[in-house]
Order: sequence, then C-alpha cells, then structure tokens
Amino acid sequence: MINKKIGILGGGQLGRMFIQSAIDYGINVNILDPDPNAPCKSIAENFHAGSIKDFDTVVNFGKDLDIITIEIEQVNAKALKELEKQGKKVFPQPEVIELIQDKRSQKIFYQKNKIPTSDFILVENKAEIAKNSDFFPAFNKLAKDGYDGRGVQKLVDENDLDSAFDAPGLLEKLVDIEKEISIIVGRNESGKTVVYPAVELVYHEGQNLVDYLISPANISAEIEKEAQEIALKIIEKLNMVGILAVEMFIDKEGKLLVNEVAPRPHNSGHHSIEGNFTSQYEQHLRAIVNFPLGSPKARQRAAMVNILGEEGYTGKVKYVGFEKAAELEGCYVHLYGKETTKPFRKMGHVTVVGDNKEELIEKIEKIKSFCKVISE
Repeated sequence: MINKKIGILGGGQLGRMFIQSAIDYGINVNILDPDPNAPCKSIAENFHAGSIKDFDTVVNFGKDLDIITIEIEQVNAKALKELEKQGKKVFPQPEVIELIQDKRSQKIFYQKNKIPTSDFILVENKAEIAKNSDFFPAFNKLAKDGYDGRGVQKLVDENDLDSAFDAPGLLEKLVDIEKEISIIVGRNESGKTVVYPAVELVYHEGQNLVDYLISPANISAEIEKEAQEIALKIIEKLNMVGILAVEMFIDKEGKLLVNEVAPRPHNSGHHSIEGNFTSQYEQHLRAIVNFPLGSPKARQRAAMVNILGEEGYTGKVKYVGFEKAAELEGCYVHLYGKETTKPFRKMGHVTVVGDNKEELIEKIEKIKSFCKVISE
C-alpha cells in the first residue's frame, strides 16, 4: 500500500513507537543512532550505528531511502539539505529543523509572525546577561543543544549570575503560570492539517521534566480554540510536513504564550496511542508519506505518567512493581528497552484511561507508588 523506504535519524523511544505504527502498515524502517544498543535496534529493519551529526554518515545513511525523518532535533541539517538535492523527501524539512535547533531563532519567528510568547532578550555571554539583570527574574536558555530540561537556568536576581551560561542564548521573562498545556498538530505534503485536543502538563519538581499529563486539559472552550488556532498557525507558517508539538503557558490572567515547539512526535503525545483515534506516531507516518490524515479526536479521558530512573541508581536496568500496574484496569505499560538506567532518565511511560479526572489521578498515584526503575 505504501511502498516507501523510510529512515529515521535517532533510535530512541520515539523512533521505537514510530516503528510500531509503521509495522501495522507493513512498512520497514531504517534507523541511524550513535548508540549501538539504542531502543530501536531490536525492532528496526536495518539499524546503523553512527553519528546523526556527521555530514557524511547522514548522507550515506539516506542515499538509498525515499523519506528521511527525525526523532530528535540534534541532527546535521546540512546533510539533510544535501539529501533533498539528491531527490529524497525530508520531513520535517531541513530549514524547519535548523530554525527549531536554535531557541533564539524560534523566539524571533514567533515575534515576526505575531505568535504570542513571553518577553525575551538575546544575549551572547554571561557579561551581557549581567548587563540585563534588571530583566530578572528570567530563564537563561542556551541557544542550541538544550534538551529535556538541560540548557535552562532560572535567574532570580544578581546572586544567581554565577549559574548563567557563558554562551549565546536568551533571557526569557519569568511568567506567572497558571497552567502548562501542549497541543499536537499534523500536516501532510498536500497541506491538510489536523489538531489534537490540548493536554495539561504537570512537571516533576526540580527536574523540568513532565511528571504526568491529563487529557483533555481542564481549560475553557475559548482557550482550547485559541490554543488550537495558534498551533495550526505555527505549522502552516513553517510550511512543515509531519507532527509538531506546541508547548504553551497559560498565565494568571488567562493569556496564552508559546513556550517551545518540537517538530516530531513528543512526550506530550504518548497518551494518544490508547487515548485517541489516531496516535501521534501513526499521524506522523501518514503525514510524511502524504497519506490521508487520521482523526485526532480523543476516544476517552486519558493520562500518561513518565517512568523515570530512580535517583541513586545507575547501571543495568531492573524494573520493580510493574506487575501491579498490569493488574489495573485501563492501564497500559510502555517500556523503552533501554539497557541502562540513571537518575531521571526516561525509561518508559504508563497510560491510564478512566471516566473522570479524579479516577485518572488516583491511578497515576498508584503507578508512581509501585512502579520503579532501579539498577541491578
């Protein structure tokens, strides 16, 4: 039905779940990842161990493929441009990847396109940050290579200057946040779009990682509509093909502000495997092969809790308590197949479904109490 050779730069859990959707369509997937034991290795049609940042490695990987996509932004975009010149389809497009690789470029893009976002100042080094200390409290973000909470430092006052990054980045004004939400949108090559219901994100205290999410978000119909319109505007202005996750703040006054975007399947869409008619992974597949997009509507209320490596444990992975999760009705365990654990590493997630938010929270607390990832 879909006779395309697809390759992914990155072989982590996002690629693994994409492959699981591709298998349903009879599609084999090729993977390039620097880790020879990456989660995708055991299920990819062809697994190649190599750098996703090296120009020649990426070009050689993609030369016999029809479509190349990503599961992480830290890739060699120039190599992807070269593959485009050779007639390969690359989604998301390399220029989109380049823009999103740089948090400063992202913020300028929002500003130029009148997309609401928090106030910011571009800075080149720690000295420039010190000169703008009157902008505090703010978050100092590295322009590039920040990921999963890394490359972000909160600066409350001048006493925090020692923690500032001495590298190009930005200062982003601290927002008085009421709620954090995420919206996933999809767009295929024909320009057709879909938008998923907003989900509500609850962050792990001190780690800047999502602890769990609730779908749908507990927000008004007006805010939901505005958030969906903003997310659709972004993917259309980017002219992007694929899946885009748009993370937003709702401030204390009820104003929506875009935080960051990710041009790929995202942690805030994991619940869609069980919770929506079309998962974000199947939707990404449909988008990049220019297949009709699937319904993004929710089947039922759902929540997703991230399973992180326990603090104090590093080494060969050992799972504890997951048989108790398997006994819970409406509970779906997803382990990522990572061989080693370390504190706060994403090792899996559990989706739960239920009739109301209270039931979902009750199940989340049970999962968190008995599902642990430690080392042997």
